[in-house]
Amino acid sequence: MRKRIGERTLLFRSEPRIRSAAAIVAKNEGDGAFSGMFDTVLEDDKFGEDSFEKAECKMFRTVAHLACQKAGLALSDVHAMLAGDLLNQLITANYAARDLGIPFLGLYGACSTMAESLLLGGVLSDGGYCSPVLCCASSHFSTAERQYRYPLEMGTTAQPTAQRTVTGAGALLLSSQELPIPVFSHVALTAATIGRVVDLGITDMNNMGAAMAPASVILTPCPRRPKNAAIIGVFGISCCRKEVIFRKIFGVM
Repeated sequence: MRKRIGERTLLFRSEPRIRSAAAIVAKNEGDGAFSGMFDTVLEDDKFGEDSFEKAECKMFRTVAHLACQKAGLALSDVHAMLAGDLLNQLITANYAARDLGIPFLGLYGACSTMAESLLLGGVLSDGGYCSPVLCCASSHFSTAERQYRYPLEMGTTAQPTAQRTVTGAGALLLSSQELPIPVFSHVALTAATIGRVVDLGITDMNNMGAAMAPASVILTPCPRRPKNAAIIGVFGISCCRKEVIFRKIFGVM
């Protein structure tokens, strides 16, 4: 049975489902457009730890535990964790994986890490190799800022086009089988398109949004639902909290 369409699109015949999700953010994100849709909004962006890096790792572990707990699973029930973060050598995801004890595949896709984890999770689940699969991603403004831009202590003024890295972590539990407590029941992974790197000549290092924006506006006809269109883009971890958001974005009923 065909599982590939065109040059880059993969079909998931078993339609693995997102069974549960968890998200944690800091106050700035909690006051934003998705206010009220997170499991936890931190008042302290150090999360009670003595460094921002430890705080990010704690956020990662927290959402992984919570996504499994919501679905009625123990960590040992998860066959694989596909996850990543923004730091060197995926230090957040690696330390979290050490503590969680789940078989781990580290991913680095920057803003696309969650989408990449879902694509690969769909392959593993649809192929019958691993199910359930835990897909996770995290970032922290203060850890990323001093690695990619300037030390926080400098108090550097941001350019008008500069983006702000999210302080947050998200986890999705993907499975082709029913779980003890399915939090979501209608969000299916039916297909995924592997993206290409396209350089449109953006040279402003302070305007990453302009470089990434084209990835969010490419529309590809969906072969299994010809009346709809599959949006190929980058979706933040904040979209993982409520099933209603998936319905609004994808028209899933």
